[in-house]
Amino acid sequence: MKFKGSVDIDRPLEKVVALFSDPKNLGEYQEGFVRKELLSGNEGTEGAVSKLYYKTGSREMELTETIVANRLPETIEANYHHKHMDNTLKSSFVALGEDRTRYEIEGEYTAFRGFFPKLMALLFPGIFRKQAQKWMDNFKAFAERE
Repeated sequence: MKFKGSVDIDRPLEKVVALFSDPKNLGEYQEGFVRKELLSGNEGTEGAVSKLYYKTGSREMELTETIVANRLPETIEANYHHKHMDNTLKSSFVALGEDRTRYEIEGEYTAFRGFFPKLMALLFPGIFRKQAQKWMDNFKAFAERE
């Protein structure tokens, strides 16, 4: 299942990419984010592996992130593994002028494991795209405040 999204941010490309690249900012736009723990490699570089921890109410979630390629300020690509699903995500940044940047994503869920995740993907495929778009909109609001 593939999805795309974009949002225009009223900030210069360099500022947007700097905010996006700093893992300390994840909690500013990803609800439930608790922490990011580097497991191997150098933060943000190709091959780096990190654990991402989220908590919503009493539900806890862990994702393993592997950076596939980092060509920032243009793009960064990563794979995400969860016990119930795998996905890839490419984030791109395009200057639309001196003080405006387009943030685009291309994602693909490559595996769903278990009855419930497969059912959700079948019955509600838009939920995954909507979550990604929500985090992009949250990032826009955060970046424009900074």
